[in-house]
Amino acid sequence: MITRTATAVARQRVDSADWPALGEELDAHGCALTPQLLTRQECRELAALYERHELFRSTVDMARHRFGSGQYRYFGHDLPEPVHALRRALYPHLLTVARGWAAKLGRPAPWPDSLDEWLERCHAAGQAKSSQILLRYGPGDWNALHRDLFGDLVFPLQVVIGLDEQGTDYTGGEFLLVEQRARAQSRGTSTVLRQGHGLVFTTRDRPVRSARGFSASPVRHGVSTVRSGRRHALGLVFHDA
Repeated sequence: MITRTATAVARQRVDSADWPALGEELDAHGCALTPQLLTRQECRELAALYERHELFRSTVDMARHRFGSGQYRYFGHDLPEPVHALRRALYPHLLTVARGWAAKLGRPAPWPDSLDEWLERCHAAGQAKSSQILLRYGPGDWNALHRDLFGDLVFPLQVVIGLDEQGTDYTGGEFLLVEQRARAQSRGTSTVLRQGHGLVFTTRDRPVRSARGFSASPVRHGVSTVRSGRRHALGLVFHDA
């Protein structure tokens, strides 16, 4: 059971971000960096959980599935306190952006005010598996461009949090977004994930202004090759699988 302290700490950290500015960044680029959401010690503790097999429902070897190289593990529904608390603290802020994007694109906005209610809808539709991810990359590992779509019910934004420090714990391993632009070359964005900081990014597409209003611009994400060291990251997805 999540404690009130964990809930309050997560909410304070998340609420302290300049969400109007983050919303503008998301509108312009499809991604936006948050202030620090986890302390250095909390990052170390979360990364160390990778060795606790009982916490995870499955492990994916990326090379085996031709997703790249490296590993990631899906948590079970009994999430660690910081993961549970951050997911719930982030949802209301992301919901505002999600509804705004849906309005621009003329799409339905099926996401209720409560994350729990939204997850209940996912489970009722057969998407009942936890989708929270702990990723580990070593030298030479990378993640192919992809989108985290696990069924018909999709929340349009997700968050990745760096658990190690680039330049100290590892080199390379930048987070990548590639946007397919209508009748133009694709546009790439590379971001260094600072330890404990989050990157909010689009799950599948974002609204882009066109001559006829707004159109959906497809976006995929991945990770560049890790040159040295070990890189861990926490992925927060707001729909289940």
